[in-house]
Amino acid sequence: MAALATLPPLPPQFKSIQHHLRTAQEHDKRDPVVAYYCRLYAMQTGMKIDSKTPECRKFLSRLMDQLEALKKQLGDNEAITQEIVGSAHLENYALKMFLYADNEDRAGRFHKNMIKSFYTASLLIDVITVFGELTDENVKHRKYARWKATYIHNCLKNGETPQAGPVGIEEDNDVEENEDAGATSLPTQPLQPSSSTYDPSNMPSSGYTGIQIPPGAHAPANTPAEVPHSTGDIRLTPEDFTRAQKYCKYAGSALQYEDVGTAVQNLQKALKLLTTGRE
Repeated sequence: MAALATLPPLPPQFKSIQHHLRTAQEHDKRDPVVAYYCRLYAMQTGMKIDSKTPECRKFLSRLMDQLEALKKQLGDNEAITQEIVGSAHLENYALKMFLYADNEDRAGRFHKNMIKSFYTASLLIDVITVFGELTDENVKHRKYARWKATYIHNCLKNGETPQAGPVGIEEDNDVEENEDAGATSLPTQPLQPSSSTYDPSNMPSSGYTGIQIPPGAHAPANTPAEVPHSTGDIRLTPEDFTRAQKYCKYAGSALQYEDVGTAVQNLQKALKLLTTGRE
């Protein structure tokens, strides 16, 4: 992929999107689709923050140039041309990154790459909002991942041993207030492939699917393993069919990664919706 034009210095007003832009840079070669949507999120968010002051307008104009160049390079990629495919691609990528970090955490393997994976997963869930509102599950994953990144980072910084797994978080914790504390010292270079580093294309299908895990053992909650049968009098709305189609698209995207667990999970969601009228 051709090199993109360099962005001018980040205006102070755009501090909240600096980590999303860094994530975009880290994924330019690893996954250009993820890089594109990270920049799109930064662009949309920046426009809402300040699109009038000269330094902000200059920055956003250069960022727009990057987006146009990327869109031209990726013009034949369905994840760019079809919103539902792009949404599925991004959500599956973020979920894999979250579950990699969660598995490392539960095994008591605390390291910088795991912390960064938690935090990057939370940033990518932010990015999913370019397609619309987040699901409740994604909101929980984002809050948990950001809290875990901050908590483990601070423990290691203070020479303390973190507690593994979902221990200590409270529902009313304002994780957003601690965002910078958990991110400013995280590694800024792209993760290098190794046995202890997240790689979305080289993950075993067992170990990160939540389908066989007992309820409550994987925070946040996952889709129930058993799907109720249809009562025969379910009336589905056009929106229900659209959501079911979306889950099937997610499943198809997961299969591109040979991720059977995520594919089955999304197919179960579609089946539950079609047979009960509920998600």
